Parts: sequence; structure tokens; C-alpha cells
Amino acid sequence: MRNAILALAVSTAVLTAGPRPKVRAITAFIDVDAQNYARQIEDTVKFLDSARDTLAAAGWEVETIRIATQPFPAYTKGLSHEAALSVLHGIDALGARLQFTPSIGPAMWNDDDPAGPVDLLIDFLAAPGRTNASLITAAEDGIHWNAIHQAARLVKAVSQRSTRGQGNLNFAAIAMLKPYGPFYPGAYHAGGSHAFSIGVEGASVVAEVFAKEHDPRTAEKKLAEALTQHLREVEAAAGEVASRSGWTYAGIDPTPAPLGEVSIGRAIESFIGAPFGSSGTMTAAAVITRAVQSVPVKRVGYSGLMVPILEDAVLAKRWAEGTYTLDALLAYSAVCAGGLDTIPLPGDINEERLAHILSDVATLAYKWQKPLAARLLPAPGRKSGERTQFEDSRMANTVIH
Repeated sequence: MRNAILALAVSTAVLTAGPRPKVRAITAFIDVDAQNYARQIEDTVKFLDSARDTLAAAGWEVETIRIATQPFPAYTKGLSHEAALSVLHGIDALGARLQFTPSIGPAMWNDDDPAGPVDLLIDFLAAPGRTNASLITAAEDGIHWNAIHQAARLVKAVSQRSTRGQGNLNFAAIAMLKPYGPFYPGAYHAGGSHAFSIGVEGASVVAEVFAKEHDPRTAEKKLAEALTQHLREVEAAAGEVASRSGWTYAGIDPTPAPLGEVSIGRAIESFIGAPFGSSGTMTAAAVITRAVQSVPVKRVGYSGLMVPILEDAVLAKRWAEGTYTLDALLAYSAVCAGGLDTIPLPGDINEERLAHILSDVATLAYKWQKPLAARLLPAPGRKSGERTQFEDSRMANTVIH
């Protein structure tokens, strides 16, 4: 009888809020050490598998499980370069064997942190696997100008040393982003007790609402209602996970993540009746962000709008057509929490130019006290007007501008 009631509740919710989006990620946050990381991670994967089962029983499809550690300089400190690199490769190998995606956190937390971990991360990302990492370019204490230049150095070096520059797909310069966000590459643990958070592939929800509603006021209201319905249900399942496991539930990032044909670009085009980048795009970005930030759940991460050029089929196509630019993305970021994600760049771009781009993102994030990230992808050997040649199932290829 109880199962029948639950099934009826699920059916009613689906009819009310439309088809359920996927859960993009359940991300666990843990402290590890260089000697015991394998056991610590194996125990965490058992928790994540159980959490995934709980969400599946509640009717949610979970795409990935993820584990984010405290910043890796904390657990590689005192090791030789080779020994530290071995630890990072060991974590990556566990990710492949246990089918989770690791994040080893920021190479630099403070602006006066040493650059040695950046050198270590360059070597690690030169042969990228599953593992993600980041570097903090702005925080409550201000803009980290030294870190910006270190991030530019890393992006340039990794573009030259990794095959097709793909190592940079696993790295982000993050600004004003707090810990416990579930989305990569910026996820990291602040240290302390273990916790978990959830990210949802919610671009499908935006697409469904925007296909019907074209007035900003009604669209925002309907989108907030639809997101609230879905995310409250996810949060109820997350609460059950927390109560059963003793893990701390950190929250949900309600940012409507796109992927491939589940396109936020197509959703916005439906709303404005024109290609992404046309007049009205900023309005749509603001509508989405206000709706996201009105959802009455425990929010973490970006809580805004993702515009990842190469992860979204429509955005990649419009970038090739030139309907929007890097500066337009920065402008949209003033009303949402987007930043510059998977930006294809000429292979011969220099560190100074990369630093200028990263400093614009950090400056905007600090000015408006909002989380932004930059994932820049110089394509070695490719020039403006040519197409990228990335070989990654997550990414489309497009024209470099």
C-alpha cells in the first residue's frame, strides 16, 4: 500500500512539473591523506552508491557520482614532486576503477600561496584522466592577482603539453565560488566533516517552460514553480540519504545544467524567438537566475545559469556562427552566475592575454560578489577561423574566434 501511494505521488509530481530532469551529480566532499586515500575513497564510493540507490528508488536517474577533496597541496605537502604526482595519479586511477569523477581542489587557495602546486598540476594535467582541479582567483579578501597569472601560466602550459590541449577541460579558474558546489571543475572541500551535495541537469525544465511562456513575468513564475517541484523532491531524497548515513547534506545547486542536446541555448532561443546572443538573451539569463535563486531549497554552488559553449550543442553552433562573443558572455554574467566556460581560443594566445581574460572574470565576480569560473581552451596549432579538434564525448567542436 505504501509503495502504491509513493508511486501515485511520483506520478502526480511528474504531471505537475513535467518530465523529471536527470541528477547530473551526487558529489561527496572528504578529507584524504597521502597514506590512506585509497581506503578513504573506497569507503566514500560505497556511500555514493547507496545514495544513488536511494535517489533511484525515489525515481531519479543519476548520471555521475563524484568525490571532491580538500585542496591537494594540503595532502601532498612535504612529498617530493614525483611522490606527490604519484598520489594524484593514484586518485585518478581509483576514479577509473570505481567509476567516479575526482576533484583535487584548488592549487592555490590564497594569493600568496607557493607556486609549486601549480607546477605539479601542470605535470598532472599534461596527461589528463578523469580528475578535475581549480585555482582561486578571487575570494572575500579580494582579487588574487598573482593567482591569475599562475592560472594563465598553467592554461598555456597545459594547452601545449596535453593532447589537443584537452587537459584544460579538467581545470577552472574560480572566483568567489564557495566550497560544496557539486559541479566541476570548481568543486572543492573546505576541510572538516564529510558532506555531499547534488547538481541537476535542469536545462530540460527551462526548455519546457520557455516553450510555453514568453512573457518574462509569467515565465519566471512558472519556471520557479517547476524548479521548486523537482528540487524539493530531490532534497527530500537527499534528506533521507543524510539521515541514513550520517553524512552532512550541504545542499543543491539549482543551476539548470545543460549537456549536448539538453540545451540551455535552445531553451533561451525558444523564449526570445531568435538565435542565442540576440537582443533578449540577457533578459532570459536574468529570468532564469531569479527563478533559480527563488527556489526554497538549501542552495550551494553557482545558483545561476551555466553557458558552457562546447557542452551545449546549440551554444557551440551559435558560437561558430558568431551570434555572441566572449564579451557578451561576460555581460550576461553580470545578471547570472555564468562566467566563461569551455571557451575555444587560438593555440598561439599568450599568457598575458589569458591573464587579461581571467582578470576580467575575477573582477566581475568580486565586484558583484557572485561565483564565476573560467575554463579556457587554447587549441594548439589551430588559428582563428579554424575548428577545434577536441576528442571528448562531453564536448562539441566549433569555430575558434
